[in-house]
Amino acid sequence: MAKETGRKLIAQNKKARHDYHILDTYECGLVLTGTEVKSLRQGRASLADGFAQLDGGEAWLHNVHIPEYSQGTWTNHSARRRRKLLLHRAEIDKLTGKTQETGHTLVPLALYFKDGRAKVEVALAKGKKEYDKRQTLREKQDRRETDRAISAARRRERA
Repeated sequence: MAKETGRKLIAQNKKARHDYHILDTYECGLVLTGTEVKSLRQGRASLADGFAQLDGGEAWLHNVHIPEYSQGTWTNHSARRRRKLLLHRAEIDKLTGKTQETGHTLVPLALYFKDGRAKVEVALAKGKKEYDKRQTLREKQDRRETDRAISAARRRERA
């Protein structure tokens, strides 16, 4: 069988970018069982309620939903079990200090395969206030309107 290359996105947490200011991102490996990998290869996962937590010098991923593998038997995994994240010791120590500051948390942004291995992109984030969310939406709409106006002007020039 040929070796897999490149990045294949499985799940993305778009709401995290809306709800949090992303300060820093880390790519982490995941400790998974065989049926979890097979379920992920079918493209089934949800990061919606997921979060990461540092506990006893280890990083853990909580509430990420990987549904049971349809052809699995008694060896099937539970869908929302906590999974260990693989990070370097220096990264864990750095994140431990940062997450102890008020308002900082670790949220998963994306779940993907990179060269055949399951990876999670975890972000050090700070929660946004309601007015920050409105401001971000307003900026996004303004940017979209200016892009539309520019493209309309270019179309008029060509005609």
